[in-house]
Amino acid sequence: MTSTIVPLRKIAKPGDAVSPAASGCAAKSCGSSQGPADVPAHVWEKIKDHPCYSEEAHHFFARMHLAVAPACNIQCNYCNRKYDCANESRPGVTSERLSPEQGLRKVLAVAAKVPQLSVLGVAGPGDALFDWRRTFETFRLVERQLPDIKFCISTNGLVLPDHVERIASHNIDHVTITINMVDPEVGAAIYPWIYFNGRRYTGVEGARILHERQMEGLEALTARGILVKVNSVMIPGINDQHLPAVNAAIKERGAFLHNVLPLISDAAHGTAFGLEGRRGPTPDELKSLQDRLAGGANLMRHCRQCRADAVGLLGEDLSQQFTLDKLDQAPAAYDPEPRRLYREVVERERADRAAAAAGAARRLRRLDMPPRLVAVTTKGGGRINQHFGHAGEFQIYEVDGHGVRFVGHRKVENYCQGGYGDDDRLDDSLAVLQGVQAVFTAKIGSCPRRDLSRAGIQVIDTHPFDYIEPAIAAWFAAEAACDDDRGIA
Repeated sequence: MTSTIVPLRKIAKPGDAVSPAASGCAAKSCGSSQGPADVPAHVWEKIKDHPCYSEEAHHFFARMHLAVAPACNIQCNYCNRKYDCANESRPGVTSERLSPEQGLRKVLAVAAKVPQLSVLGVAGPGDALFDWRRTFETFRLVERQLPDIKFCISTNGLVLPDHVERIASHNIDHVTITINMVDPEVGAAIYPWIYFNGRRYTGVEGARILHERQMEGLEALTARGILVKVNSVMIPGINDQHLPAVNAAIKERGAFLHNVLPLISDAAHGTAFGLEGRRGPTPDELKSLQDRLAGGANLMRHCRQCRADAVGLLGEDLSQQFTLDKLDQAPAAYDPEPRRLYREVVERERADRAAAAAGAARRLRRLDMPPRLVAVTTKGGGRINQHFGHAGEFQIYEVDGHGVRFVGHRKVENYCQGGYGDDDRLDDSLAVLQGVQAVFTAKIGSCPRRDLSRAGIQVIDTHPFDYIEPAIAAWFAAEAACDDDRGIA
């Protein structure tokens, strides 16, 4: 199936006026960090339980990726779809490739044991729409037995225009497109080749076709009210200065979210960029770019660059607990009641957390202090509920007189191994925490507390299991009072 390439709209420049998004957000930016008061009711219903489209939801709800689409129609210099790499967490990696029938069996097993599950996505390990028959057959099987699961598709966009009607017919509300460029000259440095209409295209010609098809597909989806998240890989020296133009172009076409991801570059992964020694951005470089994009398409900052078979809350991966060899031969019986009860609990928690966050915002008003970055160890629920030594990541928040804002996460190797601390891993943690003024944690040992203090990082363990925002606000207000007492402007 093919479609005619349509002429592109004029590419918007940063600062250009843009038309309202089809999602109903009018002139106001809406998306990952917003709540029900910030978006139309029909949009909130689509995102409120989706951990990728709502920053709030990612504290409570889990996603599941099914690796049913192994084939791909483009080659990216940052991608190598290794098979059976259970210890790696990056897009394109999976331990198993499933048939649609095996996928259904796995979904039923996960839904029976993970009541937080709200979203099922096909994100590879190839392209979900190049392997469209397997993708849509999987959705057809699952929707018969789990009608309350939301469906997602991730795609490079090359064949997206051919499948928009099919996506709409399956009631798929969320599509992610990876768009790394709007200039084919930039794209030629990212994509060695594409395979389109039975032919391989290389260089600028291939990148131009990919770009035009991506824009056509994006426009077609948003015209139908389907929410689109655009992923862009930040590649220093190639597209890092170009991504503001990408942000402007996708905002003009109604994209709901823009997710800027750091290049994962390691020679051990066997990617072209890894083998040539191209580095990924530092956390400061990534945050600086995201800050530059503020005011454009709304940003997602809580992505974890998940595997193609990821299971669980963002920041955790239970996939190895649900490999086919661990599942019963007969599909698990699906009981919706535990999931319904869990959602009731979440609604109460959301209300409590929203009230606590509002109180924190009021407490911070009129505090005239420069913003500060803090790190939090958490297992979810929007609470400070994890031991420092058990953390596989730090969630990063920025606080000032305008409030407490989630701005990203930084991965780290667990400090505690078998009950003992690893000094090398603590050094890694200190490097990851560069620029952070304080760490909020439920509990911490004396040695890491001492080393963090020597590095100039405060340790705050006086708010175990409290909500994150009011705890940070209380600390910031106390810091402001201390500065006033010392006469620090």
